[in-house]
Amino acid sequence: MVFKRLLGALGAGGPSVDTVLADGPVLPGGTLTGEVRLGGGETRARVEDITLELLARVEAETEDGEHEGGIVFGRHHVGGDFTLEAGEERVLPFALAVPWETPTTELYGQPLGIVLGVRTDVALGGARDKGDLDPLVVTALPVQEAVLDAFGRLGWGFRSADLELGRIGGTGQRLPFYQEIELTPPPALAHAVNEVEVTFLASASGAEVVLEADKRGGLLGGGHDALTRFSVAHADVPGLDWTSEVDGWVTHLLEHSSAYGDHGSYYNHADPHGGGHAGHHEGHGAGGAVLAGAAGLAVGAAGGLVAAEVIDEVGDWFEGDDEGGSEDGDGGEE
Repeated sequence: MVFKRLLGALGAGGPSVDTVLADGPVLPGGTLTGEVRLGGGETRARVEDITLELLARVEAETEDGEHEGGIVFGRHHVGGDFTLEAGEERVLPFALAVPWETPTTELYGQPLGIVLGVRTDVALGGARDKGDLDPLVVTALPVQEAVLDAFGRLGWGFRSADLELGRIGGTGQRLPFYQEIELTPPPALAHAVNEVEVTFLASASGAEVVLEADKRGGLLGGGHDALTRFSVAHADVPGLDWTSEVDGWVTHLLEHSSAYGDHGSYYNHADPHGGGHAGHHEGHGAGGAVLAGAAGLAVGAAGGLVAAEVIDEVGDWFEGDDEGGSEDGDGGEE
Protein backbone atom coordinates (compact mmCIF):
# COMPACT_ATOMS: atom_id res chain seq x y z
CA MET A 1 0.00 0.00 0.00
CA VAL A 2 1.69 3.21 -1.19
CA PHE A 3 0.59 6.50 0.32
CA LYS A 4 -0.76 8.51 -2.60
CA ARG A 5 -1.05 11.68 -0.52
CA LEU A 6 2.61 11.43 0.40
CA LEU A 7 3.56 11.19 -3.26
CA GLY A 8 1.31 14.09 -4.11
CA ALA A 9 2.76 16.31 -1.39
CA LEU A 10 6.31 15.80 -2.59
CA GLY A 11 5.57 15.75 -6.31
CA ALA A 12 6.17 13.07 -8.92
CA GLY A 13 9.21 10.94 -8.24
CA GLY A 14 9.00 11.31 -4.47
CA PRO A 15 9.51 8.46 -1.99
CA SER A 16 6.91 5.81 -1.19
CA VAL A 17 5.87 4.22 2.10
CA ASP A 18 4.23 0.84 2.57
CA THR A 19 3.19 -0.52 5.96
CA VAL A 20 2.84 -4.31 6.11
CA LEU A 21 1.24 -5.98 9.14
CA ALA A 22 2.04 -9.54 10.17
CA ASP A 23 -0.51 -12.11 9.02
CA GLY A 24 -3.29 -13.17 11.34
CA PRO A 25 -5.29 -11.46 14.06
CA VAL A 26 -3.86 -10.00 17.25
CA LEU A 27 -5.17 -10.40 20.79
CA PRO A 28 -6.08 -7.54 23.13
CA GLY A 29 -3.04 -6.95 25.27
CA GLY A 30 -0.88 -8.63 22.63
CA THR A 31 1.75 -7.32 20.24
CA LEU A 32 1.18 -6.21 16.65
CA THR A 33 4.25 -6.71 14.49
CA GLY A 34 5.12 -5.73 10.95
CA GLU A 35 7.33 -3.54 8.80
CA VAL A 36 7.31 -0.03 7.42
CA ARG A 37 8.94 -0.23 3.98
CA LEU A 38 10.40 2.94 2.50
CA GLY A 39 11.30 3.42 -1.14
CA GLY A 40 13.52 6.32 -2.12
CA GLY A 41 12.38 8.60 -4.91
CA GLU A 42 14.37 10.39 -7.57
CA THR A 43 16.12 12.60 -5.01
CA ARG A 44 17.14 12.23 -1.39
CA ALA A 45 14.59 13.11 1.29
CA ARG A 46 14.83 13.79 5.02
CA VAL A 47 12.62 11.43 7.08
CA GLU A 48 11.93 13.25 10.33
CA ASP A 49 9.45 10.90 12.01
CA ILE A 50 7.36 7.77 11.37
CA THR A 51 4.57 6.99 13.84
CA LEU A 52 1.88 4.32 13.73
CA GLU A 53 -1.60 5.20 14.98
CA LEU A 54 -4.35 2.83 16.09
CA LEU A 55 -7.76 4.15 15.05
CA ALA A 56 -11.34 3.10 15.66
CA ARG A 57 -14.70 4.09 14.24
CA VAL A 58 -16.90 5.06 17.19
CA GLU A 59 -20.43 6.30 17.75
CA ALA A 60 -21.26 9.30 19.92
CA GLU A 61 -24.59 10.48 21.32
CA THR A 62 -25.05 14.25 21.12
CA GLU A 63 -27.95 16.66 21.39
CA ASP A 64 -28.23 16.46 17.60
CA GLY A 65 -28.52 12.68 17.62
CA GLU A 66 -26.05 9.88 16.98
CA HIS A 67 -22.86 10.56 15.03
CA GLU A 68 -19.86 8.49 13.93
CA GLY A 69 -16.25 9.56 13.87
CA GLY A 70 -12.66 8.36 14.10
CA ILE A 71 -10.56 8.31 17.24
CA VAL A 72 -6.89 7.53 17.82
CA PHE A 73 -6.41 5.18 20.78
CA GLY A 74 -2.73 4.33 20.50
CA ARG A 75 0.52 5.62 19.00
CA HIS A 76 3.88 3.97 18.44
CA HIS A 77 7.08 5.67 17.25
CA VAL A 78 8.76 3.56 14.55
CA GLY A 79 11.74 5.69 13.58
CA GLY A 80 12.99 8.86 11.93
CA ASP A 81 15.74 11.43 11.87
CA PHE A 82 17.55 9.95 8.87
CA THR A 83 18.08 10.65 5.18
CA LEU A 84 16.51 8.39 2.56
CA GLU A 85 18.75 8.40 -0.49
CA ALA A 86 17.42 8.37 -4.06
CA GLY A 87 16.36 4.84 -4.96
CA GLU A 88 17.20 3.49 -1.49
CA GLU A 89 15.02 0.80 0.04
CA ARG A 90 14.80 0.70 3.82
CA VAL A 91 12.75 -1.58 6.09
CA LEU A 92 11.82 -0.58 9.64
CA PRO A 93 10.37 -3.45 11.72
CA PHE A 94 8.05 -2.63 14.58
CA ALA A 95 6.36 -4.31 17.56
CA LEU A 96 3.38 -2.34 18.84
CA ALA A 97 1.72 -3.12 22.17
CA VAL A 98 -2.06 -3.40 21.67
CA PRO A 99 -4.11 -1.97 24.59
CA TRP A 100 -5.94 -4.56 26.66
CA GLU A 101 -9.27 -2.82 26.03
CA THR A 102 -8.88 -2.93 22.25
CA PRO A 103 -12.25 -4.04 20.82
CA THR A 104 -12.74 -7.47 19.33
CA THR A 105 -13.39 -7.32 15.58
CA GLU A 106 -14.03 -11.04 15.06
CA LEU A 107 -15.10 -14.17 16.89
CA TYR A 108 -13.86 -17.50 15.51
CA GLY A 109 -13.04 -15.79 12.23
CA GLN A 110 -16.46 -14.19 11.79
CA PRO A 111 -16.45 -10.36 11.62
CA LEU A 112 -18.53 -8.49 14.21
CA GLY A 113 -18.84 -5.28 12.18
CA ILE A 114 -16.23 -3.35 14.21
CA VAL A 115 -13.78 -1.24 12.19
CA LEU A 116 -10.25 -0.72 13.49
CA GLY A 117 -7.20 0.34 11.54
CA VAL A 118 -3.50 1.15 11.62
CA ARG A 119 -2.39 4.38 9.96
CA THR A 120 1.18 5.52 9.32
CA ASP A 121 1.91 9.17 10.10
CA VAL A 122 5.04 10.34 8.27
CA ALA A 123 6.92 13.60 8.72
CA LEU A 124 9.01 13.97 5.58
CA GLY A 125 10.77 16.97 4.11
CA GLY A 126 9.07 19.41 6.47
CA ALA A 127 5.57 18.10 5.72
CA ARG A 128 3.44 15.62 7.66
CA ASP A 129 1.20 13.13 5.88
CA LYS A 130 -1.25 10.56 7.17
CA GLY A 131 -1.50 7.53 4.92
CA ASP A 132 -4.23 5.07 4.10
CA LEU A 133 -5.78 2.84 6.74
CA ASP A 134 -4.64 -0.79 7.06
CA PRO A 135 -7.36 -2.95 8.67
CA LEU A 136 -6.57 -4.26 12.14
CA VAL A 137 -8.09 -7.64 13.02
CA VAL A 138 -8.46 -8.40 16.74
CA THR A 139 -9.67 -11.77 17.97
CA ALA A 140 -11.24 -12.59 21.33
CA LEU A 141 -9.47 -13.41 24.57
CA PRO A 142 -10.32 -16.75 26.25
CA VAL A 143 -12.53 -14.97 28.78
CA GLN A 144 -14.48 -13.27 25.98
CA GLU A 145 -14.90 -16.53 24.11
CA ALA A 146 -16.00 -18.32 27.27
CA VAL A 147 -18.68 -15.76 28.13
CA LEU A 148 -20.08 -15.55 24.60
CA ASP A 149 -20.00 -19.34 24.23
CA ALA A 150 -22.06 -19.62 27.40
CA PHE A 151 -24.60 -17.09 26.13
CA GLY A 152 -24.88 -19.20 22.98
CA ARG A 153 -25.47 -22.39 24.97
CA LEU A 154 -28.21 -20.56 26.88
CA GLY A 155 -29.98 -19.66 23.62
CA TRP A 156 -28.92 -16.04 23.16
CA GLY A 157 -28.24 -14.74 19.65
CA PHE A 158 -25.97 -12.06 18.19
CA ARG A 159 -27.70 -8.85 17.09
CA SER A 160 -24.90 -6.34 16.48
CA ALA A 161 -21.73 -4.81 17.89
CA ASP A 162 -20.57 -1.21 18.03
CA LEU A 163 -18.16 1.16 19.75
CA GLU A 164 -19.55 3.90 21.99
CA LEU A 165 -17.67 7.07 22.87
CA GLY A 166 -17.69 7.63 26.63
CA ARG A 167 -16.94 5.85 29.88
CA ILE A 168 -18.81 3.41 32.09
CA GLY A 169 -18.87 4.80 35.61
CA GLY A 170 -17.47 2.76 38.46
CA THR A 171 -15.22 0.62 36.27
CA GLY A 172 -11.50 0.58 35.58
CA GLN A 173 -12.03 1.63 31.94
CA ARG A 174 -8.98 3.30 30.40
CA LEU A 175 -9.79 3.94 26.74
CA PRO A 176 -12.20 6.80 25.87
CA PHE A 177 -14.69 4.37 24.29
CA TYR A 178 -16.05 0.89 24.91
CA GLN A 179 -17.47 -1.98 22.86
CA GLU A 180 -21.05 -3.18 23.18
CA ILE A 181 -22.06 -6.62 21.88
CA GLU A 182 -25.85 -6.77 21.64
CA LEU A 183 -27.50 -10.14 22.21
CA THR A 184 -31.12 -11.19 21.67
CA PRO A 185 -32.81 -13.28 24.38
CA PRO A 186 -33.91 -16.90 24.12
CA PRO A 187 -37.69 -17.47 23.84
CA ALA A 188 -38.00 -18.17 27.57
CA LEU A 189 -36.78 -14.64 28.40
CA ALA A 190 -38.24 -12.71 25.47
CA HIS A 191 -41.15 -11.51 27.64
CA ALA A 192 -38.75 -9.93 30.15
CA VAL A 193 -35.96 -8.35 28.11
CA ASN A 194 -35.47 -6.91 24.63
CA GLU A 195 -31.71 -7.41 24.56
CA VAL A 196 -28.60 -7.60 26.71
CA GLU A 197 -25.47 -5.60 25.87
CA VAL A 198 -22.15 -7.15 26.89
CA THR A 199 -19.01 -5.05 27.39
CA PHE A 200 -15.57 -6.47 28.20
CA LEU A 201 -13.02 -4.25 29.93
CA ALA A 202 -9.90 -6.39 29.89
CA SER A 203 -6.67 -5.81 31.78
CA ALA A 204 -3.47 -7.75 32.41
CA SER A 205 -5.08 -9.56 35.37
CA GLY A 206 -8.54 -10.31 34.01
CA ALA A 207 -11.67 -8.63 32.74
CA GLU A 208 -14.66 -6.72 33.98
CA VAL A 209 -17.79 -7.95 32.24
CA VAL A 210 -20.52 -5.30 32.15
CA LEU A 211 -24.07 -6.40 31.34
CA GLU A 212 -26.85 -3.97 30.50
CA ALA A 213 -30.39 -5.20 29.95
CA ASP A 214 -33.09 -3.37 28.01
CA LYS A 215 -35.98 -4.68 30.11
CA ARG A 216 -39.53 -4.81 28.81
CA GLY A 217 -42.25 -2.86 30.61
CA GLY A 218 -45.26 -4.43 32.26
CA LEU A 219 -48.89 -3.51 32.05
CA LEU A 220 -48.46 -0.61 34.47
CA GLY A 221 -45.21 0.87 33.25
CA GLY A 222 -42.63 1.22 30.53
CA GLY A 223 -39.37 -0.64 30.16
CA HIS A 224 -36.06 0.44 31.64
CA ASP A 225 -32.38 -0.42 31.66
CA ALA A 226 -30.64 -2.52 34.29
CA LEU A 227 -26.86 -2.60 34.70
CA THR A 228 -24.55 -4.94 36.56
CA ARG A 229 -20.95 -6.07 36.24
CA PHE A 230 -18.70 -8.93 37.22
CA SER A 231 -14.98 -9.60 37.49
CA VAL A 232 -13.06 -12.64 36.21
CA ALA A 233 -9.33 -13.35 36.45
CA HIS A 234 -7.65 -14.75 33.34
CA ALA A 235 -6.22 -17.58 35.44
CA ASP A 236 -9.72 -18.68 36.52
CA VAL A 237 -11.19 -18.99 33.02
CA PRO A 238 -10.39 -22.70 32.41
CA GLY A 239 -11.88 -23.84 35.72
CA LEU A 240 -15.29 -22.15 35.62
CA ASP A 241 -18.60 -23.74 34.67
CA TRP A 242 -19.40 -20.93 32.27
CA THR A 243 -22.95 -21.95 31.42
CA SER A 244 -23.90 -21.87 35.08
CA GLU A 245 -21.86 -18.71 35.64
CA VAL A 246 -23.47 -16.67 32.89
CA ASP A 247 -26.93 -18.03 33.68
CA GLY A 248 -26.46 -16.71 37.20
CA TRP A 249 -25.27 -13.36 35.86
CA VAL A 250 -28.38 -12.99 33.70
CA THR A 251 -30.66 -13.96 36.60
CA HIS A 252 -28.93 -11.41 38.82
CA LEU A 253 -29.22 -8.75 36.12
CA LEU A 254 -32.92 -9.26 35.48
CA GLU A 255 -33.85 -9.50 39.16
CA HIS A 256 -31.99 -6.34 40.16
CA SER A 257 -33.37 -3.34 38.29
CA SER A 258 -30.64 -0.81 39.00
CA ALA A 259 -31.05 2.28 36.88
CA TYR A 260 -28.28 3.09 34.42
CA GLY A 261 -25.89 5.49 36.11
CA ASP A 262 -26.20 3.86 39.56
CA HIS A 263 -23.22 1.68 38.56
CA GLY A 264 -25.31 -1.43 39.14
CA SER A 265 -23.93 -4.07 41.46
CA TYR A 266 -20.51 -5.66 41.46
CA TYR A 267 -19.09 -8.94 42.62
CA ASN A 268 -16.30 -11.32 41.69
CA HIS A 269 -16.71 -14.65 39.94
CA ALA A 270 -18.12 -16.52 42.96
CA ASP A 271 -20.78 -18.96 41.77
CA PRO A 272 -24.14 -17.11 41.97
CA HIS A 273 -25.83 -20.47 42.56
CA GLY A 274 -23.65 -21.31 45.55
CA GLY A 275 -22.06 -24.37 43.95
CA GLY A 276 -18.59 -25.22 42.76
CA HIS A 277 -17.05 -24.53 39.36
CA ALA A 278 -16.60 -27.92 37.80
CA GLY A 279 -17.02 -26.95 34.18
CA HIS A 280 -14.48 -26.06 31.52
CA HIS A 281 -14.24 -24.14 28.27
CA GLU A 282 -16.01 -26.33 25.73
CA GLY A 283 -14.83 -24.99 22.39
CA HIS A 284 -16.68 -22.68 20.03
CA GLY A 285 -19.79 -24.54 18.91
CA ALA A 286 -22.07 -22.39 21.02
CA GLY A 287 -20.17 -19.24 20.05
CA GLY A 288 -21.37 -19.90 16.53
CA ALA A 289 -24.89 -20.04 17.93
CA VAL A 290 -24.47 -16.53 19.31
CA LEU A 291 -23.16 -15.28 16.00
CA ALA A 292 -25.93 -16.93 14.05
CA GLY A 293 -28.43 -14.71 15.85
CA ALA A 294 -32.13 -15.25 16.26
CA ALA A 295 -32.81 -14.67 12.57
CA GLY A 296 -29.68 -16.18 11.03
CA LEU A 297 -27.89 -12.84 10.78
CA ALA A 298 -25.08 -12.71 8.21
CA VAL A 299 -22.30 -11.44 10.43
CA GLY A 300 -19.93 -10.96 7.51
CA ALA A 301 -21.71 -7.71 6.67
CA ALA A 302 -21.54 -4.47 8.62
CA GLY A 303 -24.10 -1.77 7.91
CA GLY A 304 -24.79 -3.28 4.51
CA LEU A 305 -21.12 -3.21 3.46
CA VAL A 306 -18.75 -6.15 3.35
CA ALA A 307 -15.60 -5.77 5.41
CA ALA A 308 -13.36 -4.55 2.56
CA GLU A 309 -15.86 -1.86 1.59
CA VAL A 310 -16.13 -0.70 5.18
CA ILE A 311 -12.37 -0.36 5.41
CA ASP A 312 -12.24 1.62 2.18
CA GLU A 313 -15.00 3.92 3.37
CA VAL A 314 -13.33 4.56 6.71
CA GLY A 315 -9.93 5.02 5.10
CA ASP A 316 -11.30 8.00 3.19
CA TRP A 317 -13.39 9.20 6.10
CA PHE A 318 -10.50 9.18 8.59
CA GLU A 319 -8.39 11.46 6.40
CA GLY A 320 -8.44 15.00 7.70
CA ASP A 321 -10.39 14.07 10.82
CA ASP A 322 -9.83 15.73 14.17
CA GLU A 323 -9.04 12.72 16.30
CA GLY A 324 -9.00 12.38 20.01
CA GLY A 325 -6.77 9.96 21.84
CA SER A 326 -6.27 8.16 25.08
CA GLU A 327 -4.27 9.85 27.78
CA ASP A 328 -3.77 6.57 29.62
CA GLY A 329 -0.77 4.27 29.48
CA ASP A 330 -2.56 1.59 27.47
CA GLY A 331 -3.17 3.87 24.55
CA GLY A 332 -0.25 6.24 24.68
CA GLU A 333 2.89 6.49 22.64
CA GLU A 334 5.64 4.08 23.53
